[in-house]
Amino acid sequence: MTILKILQEPFNDDGTWRSDVFYDTMEESFVPVALQAARVADPDAKLYINDYNVEGTGAKSAAMSNLVKSLKASGVPIDGIGVQAHLIVGQVPTTIQTNLEQFVALGVEVAITELDSRMTLPETAALREQQQKDYRTVIAAYKAVTGCVGVTIWDYTDKYSWVPGTLNGQGAACPWDANLVEKPAYDGIVAGFTS
Repeated sequence: MTILKILQEPFNDDGTWRSDVFYDTMEESFVPVALQAARVADPDAKLYINDYNVEGTGAKSAAMSNLVKSLKASGVPIDGIGVQAHLIVGQVPTTIQTNLEQFVALGVEVAITELDSRMTLPETAALREQQQKDYRTVIAAYKAVTGCVGVTIWDYTDKYSWVPGTLNGQGAACPWDANLVEKPAYDGIVAGFTS
C-alpha cells in the first residue's frame, strides 16, 4: 500500500493557514484540488495530511480536525492524518492519546510519521531517563488507539538527526547515539509496544 503525504505542514501553531505558494495562490481551495488529483493519479494510494505540533489537543490539532471533517463532508478523498511528533524531552502532551482518538473518530487512520524527542545539550543521564519515558508514553498511546496504523522514527541515530543542524543547542533526539549504540530511548519504544 502506498501512502502519499499530499499536504505537508499546512497550519501555523495557532491553527491558521501557513503561507506558501499554494495557499497564497488558491487559499484553501488548493486542498481538495490536490487530494482529488492525487486520487486520480493513484486510486489505490492512502492520502494523508501530515503536520507537527498536532500531538496534543489545541488550536493546531483543532484546525487539522476541522479540515478533515470539512473534506469528508464534501466527499473529498482523505485517508489519514500524519502526526509528526517532533517532541521535546519532558514535554509530551498529556492529551496525546485523547487527540489520537479524536483524529481516528473522524474516520481516518492515523500514523506517527516523524517521531523524535530532542533535548537541550549536553545530554545527561536524567534527560536520557526522561526521554525513555517519553518514547514509551508516545508508543503506548499509539498502541492504545485502534486506527493508529504505524510509527516511523525520524531518524534512528543521532548521527543523522536533523535536530542539531536546525535547532541550536538541541540534539540527542533519536533512540541510537551517533556511534549507533542503543540509548534508553530504545528501551522506551520496546516498553511502549509491549505494555
